[in-house]
Amino acid sequence: MEKEVMSVIGAAVAIAIGTIAPALAIGRIGAAGLEAIGRNPEAASKVQGPMILAIAFAEAIAIYVLVVALIVKLV
Repeated sequence: MEKEVMSVIGAAVAIAIGTIAPALAIGRIGAAGLEAIGRNPEAASKVQGPMILAIAFAEAIAIYVLVVALIVKLV
């Protein structure tokens, strides 16, 4: 196969595999945060901040995967 085709396939595989873990992590973080707030509604302000921070860190992994996929595509 040509180099361009392989780089496109490599970028697609990187994004497909690399976004699965962050998506699952964000789902688990959200579910755990909502369960904690449901069990103790008074602690919502204490749970919400760290939950949003953890979601941002998980989303950063997906952004790193996008950058790597773009680098693979360009090289």
